[in-house]
Amino acid sequence: MRNPGWRVVAAGTGINLALGILYAWSIFKSAIEKDFGWDPARLNDPYAVCCLVFSFVMILGGRCQDRFGPKWTAVLGGVMVAAGLGISSQSSDYLVWVLGFGVLAGIGIGFGYSAATPPALKWFPASMTGKVAGVVVAGFGLAPLYIAPLTDLLLRKGGVGFATLFYSLFFLISVCGLAMLLKNPEEKALVAGKNSPALQVSVQPLGLFVRKDFYLLWVIYFIASGAGLMVISSINGMAKKSMGEMAFLAVVVLALGNASGRVVAGFVSDKIGRKTTLLGVTILQAICMLIAVPVTETLSFPILLVLLATAIGFHYGANLCLFPAFAKDLYGLKNFGVNYGILFTAWGAGGFVLSRLQQMLKASSGNFRSSFLVAAAFLVVGALLTLLLDKPKNAVLA
Repeated sequence: MRNPGWRVVAAGTGINLALGILYAWSIFKSAIEKDFGWDPARLNDPYAVCCLVFSFVMILGGRCQDRFGPKWTAVLGGVMVAAGLGISSQSSDYLVWVLGFGVLAGIGIGFGYSAATPPALKWFPASMTGKVAGVVVAGFGLAPLYIAPLTDLLLRKGGVGFATLFYSLFFLISVCGLAMLLKNPEEKALVAGKNSPALQVSVQPLGLFVRKDFYLLWVIYFIASGAGLMVISSINGMAKKSMGEMAFLAVVVLALGNASGRVVAGFVSDKIGRKTTLLGVTILQAICMLIAVPVTETLSFPILLVLLATAIGFHYGANLCLFPAFAKDLYGLKNFGVNYGILFTAWGAGGFVLSRLQQMLKASSGNFRSSFLVAAAFLVVGALLTLLLDKPKNAVLA
């Protein structure tokens, strides 16, 4: 390869393929509901805690990546994910799963994810920011493509404990191995060039808190990610009524939509701009939530649920490409890891609040109608806030 950065891109994508076990939670949740006897209102709690911990650890992981490099940051992530899943595999207790899957695995995902994208972006010019970010984070979205059917098989063979123990060992080996390929380019080898806006901008982490665009992006990210995660956490349960044992296929097609949304949004935003792309994605995501109400209530045509899952996954996934691209455009590469980590807390807060809210609404009403309506209302607010974003000016703010 003429540009060694493509090896870094491949390694980062592979690491995200492992860490994306988070998106297969709905399959685990169905088995836990059946076998463990937890309170229905608490079924999403390990997942919600994992989202929250993952996002806040991104700040520390980003700092480690910026200071010590991506390789050992990713290794630490792989070890922590393995430890969390290993602990969870040995118990059916609610608190053990909150600690193992929620806290420890969340910490590991945060360290691993924070180390995958920054080194890849540093090997390529600004004109490829969206494309490169889209490809790397697509791995996280694609993970359920293999995790969903594999988890379904593992659960049938040995139950929840067997499946989580398998993933503990598998992710330890794969993440730590791929981490050896992650590296930053030498200063003189930066493909972006000295005139790249991403190299001219140098926003310090504390500088984010005096910028209007940071607060707008944080709230929009909270809404868009939370709305998507509340569906992802329950898609297997939604599909069970109409698809039976083949419900995991809904998780698979949602993963395809999730991953393709990241790649497509990256290409499109490089062409027409981040703001325009984000506005379109948020509006279309709100429309999908409204369409979901009649589709999930009738469940007469499983193909409609599959198409809806693909669409929701696509628009949710687009956000995971757009916001790191915004962070690079507006705040530069020097402190990208910690700056994006701070912005990424919106993803975790949104996942925690809205997925928890969705499970409570489902437990009280017995259906998903109110959850989709609430998500649609939030997304309309997000679209309006997007209109307030200024076009990136790449002004230096030390």
